[in-house]
Amino acid sequence: MSITLQHISKQFGAFKALDDINLDIPEGELVALLGPSGCGKTTLLRIIAGLEQADQGDVFLEGDNVTDQPVKNRQIGFVFQHYALFRHMTVFDNIAFGLRVKPRKLRPSETAIKEKVHALLQLVQLDWLHDRFPDQLSGGQRQRIALARALAVEPSVLLLDEPFGALDASVRKDLRLWLRHLHHELHVTSIFVTHDQEEAMEVASQIVVLNHGKIEQKGTPSEIYDQPQSDFVSRFIGQTNVFHIAGDEQHWLKSTGIIVDEPKGIVAHVRPHNISVEKTADPANSPVYLKDWQHLGGTIRLELNRDGHNGAGSTIYAEMPNEQFRELALNKGDRVALRIKHAHWFN
Repeated sequence: MSITLQHISKQFGAFKALDDINLDIPEGELVALLGPSGCGKTTLLRIIAGLEQADQGDVFLEGDNVTDQPVKNRQIGFVFQHYALFRHMTVFDNIAFGLRVKPRKLRPSETAIKEKVHALLQLVQLDWLHDRFPDQLSGGQRQRIALARALAVEPSVLLLDEPFGALDASVRKDLRLWLRHLHHELHVTSIFVTHDQEEAMEVASQIVVLNHGKIEQKGTPSEIYDQPQSDFVSRFIGQTNVFHIAGDEQHWLKSTGIIVDEPKGIVAHVRPHNISVEKTADPANSPVYLKDWQHLGGTIRLELNRDGHNGAGSTIYAEMPNEQFRELALNKGDRVALRIKHAHWFN
């Protein structure tokens, strides 16, 4: 089911949560609403679900205007951060709940409900826990049961509000991969809210970046990362080095190979992987030295500094493969030469 939002605005007192949001989500997409706390992403999700009413604007599902339709008429499944499972019910009964409370004419038989619930439990790989209670499950298991319960009523749209936010990092990583594979099987139009950029990049087919109630950018993970359309997106998605084009900075940047004679803006953003590092043949004339480094699996992140630049934000970050770092045999304090391969420009 496709989703179209037209001119959605929402205000809470003096706080403008959403400011004229226009968004099209094609059928079958897995979309992340990404942004810092207070940017409006959960409010937008709740308006799509019908749990919140917009001050102005319209919500369309598959071309039908559902702005004034109650939640029960929207065919939407909702998964909350804290599972919201019924503690007094078994796993089986939790998943069956939505089917059992349907109007009598639409309610499946108990036999059909049993088959459906066990099929869903097999889908989320937890059929062996059907007779357990929520308190007997791990956090990751509870979240998968909450997702199975939302899927039981065969929603046309699945909405997830920080679905993995309450889980440990290792469990979150496993569930991200699991959710992506599950979505490939089901093709249900799905939107999930997150403030975790890594989660959005890893799971979503499309990312919508919000800030102060407005959409900053929408695109695939690679588009958002490689072609940021604003200073905010560039800073928020991944790590970036920020250079202001003025005075000594302009002269130094020229020495790294970046073209600043005709800059496309007054600020250059450079991703760490777009900075190559070599030992310099002329240490006495190199203002850049290795301050520290961190091992990030197969990648090394270098912390570089320049003479006379010791304040906050003065560190330049570069990344290279482990093997290359070993070959360079760099030590703390070594002078290096930098080459900037690509930059994004902003005003």
